[in-house]
Amino acid sequence: MKAHKLTASAPIHQNLTYPEHKSASSELLITAQTSFELLITAQITIRPLISQSSQLWCSIELGVFWVGVEIGSDLSLLNFKFLEANIRSELQSAQFQVPGLGSRSRVSMRMMQSFPEEALEHALSFIDSHVDRNSVSLVCKTWYETDRWCRRRLFIGNCYAVSPPIVTRRFRDIRSLTIKGKPHFADYNLVPQGWGAHALPWIAAMGEAYPALEELRLKRMVVSDEALELIGKCFRNFRVLVLCCCDGFSTDGLASIAANCRTLRVLELIESEVDDVRGNWISHFPDSFTSLESLNISCLESDLPFAALERLMERCPNLKSLRVNRSVPLEKLAILVEKSPRLTDLGTGLFMTDSRPELYMRLAGAFSRCNELKSLSGLWDVAPSYLPTLYSVCPRLTSLNLSYAPIQSPDLVKLLSYCKNLQRLWVLDYIEDRGLAALASSCKDLQELRVFPSEPYDHEPNIALTEQGLVSVAVGCPKLQSVLYFCRRMSNQALVTIATSRPTLTRFRLCIIEPLCPDYITQGPLDEGFGAIVEHCKDLKRLSMSGFITDRVFQHIGANGKKLEMLSLAFAGNSDVGLHYVLSGCKNLKKLEIRDCPFGDRALLFNASKLERMRSLWMSSCRVSYEGCQVLGEKMPRLNVEVIHEKGLPESRSEQCLVERLYVYRTVAGPRSDAPEFVWTMKDSPSMRCSPKEQLLP
Repeated sequence: MKAHKLTASAPIHQNLTYPEHKSASSELLITAQTSFELLITAQITIRPLISQSSQLWCSIELGVFWVGVEIGSDLSLLNFKFLEANIRSELQSAQFQVPGLGSRSRVSMRMMQSFPEEALEHALSFIDSHVDRNSVSLVCKTWYETDRWCRRRLFIGNCYAVSPPIVTRRFRDIRSLTIKGKPHFADYNLVPQGWGAHALPWIAAMGEAYPALEELRLKRMVVSDEALELIGKCFRNFRVLVLCCCDGFSTDGLASIAANCRTLRVLELIESEVDDVRGNWISHFPDSFTSLESLNISCLESDLPFAALERLMERCPNLKSLRVNRSVPLEKLAILVEKSPRLTDLGTGLFMTDSRPELYMRLAGAFSRCNELKSLSGLWDVAPSYLPTLYSVCPRLTSLNLSYAPIQSPDLVKLLSYCKNLQRLWVLDYIEDRGLAALASSCKDLQELRVFPSEPYDHEPNIALTEQGLVSVAVGCPKLQSVLYFCRRMSNQALVTIATSRPTLTRFRLCIIEPLCPDYITQGPLDEGFGAIVEHCKDLKRLSMSGFITDRVFQHIGANGKKLEMLSLAFAGNSDVGLHYVLSGCKNLKKLEIRDCPFGDRALLFNASKLERMRSLWMSSCRVSYEGCQVLGEKMPRLNVEVIHEKGLPESRSEQCLVERLYVYRTVAGPRSDAPEFVWTMKDSPSMRCSPKEQLLP
């Protein structure tokens, strides 16, 4: 897509480049270079919606918006993408003029409000980003109401930031809903059992308000069997269910989904904890069921009824993604692959057995006919002798997940040598430095790398994985954007090399297994290296740091991390100054996770207003006092300030006592009603309630 700058020297339609084909509308990316330096004006004809020709003049403060150009009789208005929410106040107070266009270019709030509703509704339907959609709804009251009636996809980043009644009052016809529950640190067992994030109230409310809901995606939520039964009963055309890192349900709930959701296309259970009380739940799919396109049951622990799974695959010709659990042996996998040669995503089961030449040949033949396979995962307890059966599909693979496959470095090197088009690799540290060097030389399209520890609690593992492997990938893979790397040592020199070699990084998560581990060369802090990461990687959005780090690095982060959205810290910093640098400097920060750091009340209270612009703050084993939490709750009534004490209720402790865990998040719903006994919410003042216009979802 090419950026165009409209000029005033010729009619607008002469500045637009039309595509050679005229079967569909084209899209032009128009970039405003400075705030209100140039008023972007576009002439759009919308014959299908407006009886006579109309000219619609629109402006934006700064950023990117899309204008579709009419080709023949096609509807041309495609997509407006606003990056700044405060366009509303700017348009209310001023008018602007493009030199050379005269009074035709004047834009006022009245003109924004007179935008045809049908055209606006159609234009908004092309905006997929929930952030952009929220920004559009802030332009004016008319746009807010239009968004309210026509929004179909909804993302809720924190299930307690808004309540189900608020959602159902604002939006009238939601078809796709995504909700996140527990804090991210729940993945590391830092959130106690029974904390909350129950899905049932949400599903019950959605069932009443949105019977046409088709898609539901839940992450880190407690999903009961009753909730799954409601899904099958309430939503008449339900198609997609994705449960990621969820718990609380059993195979009885899955049986209800299988029996009642007759149009289900996607069922994905990703790293969820499922109570296997009935192994034959998959047989509850009716014989007339044929719509399944994606099935991920890799997290289940019980044996699958293979005959029922085989029949299900035979009935579903559009099945493109299949991930089974480790109970499926290699000989059964060969049958599944033979029955579904059009799979694009495959997660295998147990990938080992006795040496059987006939099975080897059958498996190799089945994989050779998988001409559309792009993603491969699973390979539990892989037998190296069967890895060559995969070589035929390796050249087409773009994603390879070996995080459960204990493949040693020599075998990995040979396997990766066939994966020339690989873009995403998850692997255990068995790959070692030489395997990562081979990856760098073979996979030039690599965009994401995750290296996990095989024995995280072994102090002296016999694995040759150091910082050099990551340096090799950073230098050798020009498209690398995302890194998660577990290792046992790091140096400033390596981090500087990574930063200067790959300034396009958007996600960098480094986990040094030993806390407070210094630069192994100089024995000093890693401030210089992490400072180079945030200084050179201008588009960095997510950063996780570990090792010996002082307040100095947080000064670099505050000064250079302008696009940083999520920051995770452990055993870092010297004082409140470090936290102050982060909160005062990182303007786009949404989530901040801190554990075992010497940060306390002073920096938190001084930057309290920043917390209202963030989604959440998590602090555990820090120096925040109960009194500081009380002050924060009183000072910021639109925040929920939750103190988590497993050892006893906060009332029984002195105000100067340090809290065990603190979770702060913005909300328009007030304190939650389902908090367990070990969660204490600081009471807010009864004043200050959000108006409907301000009840924008986080």
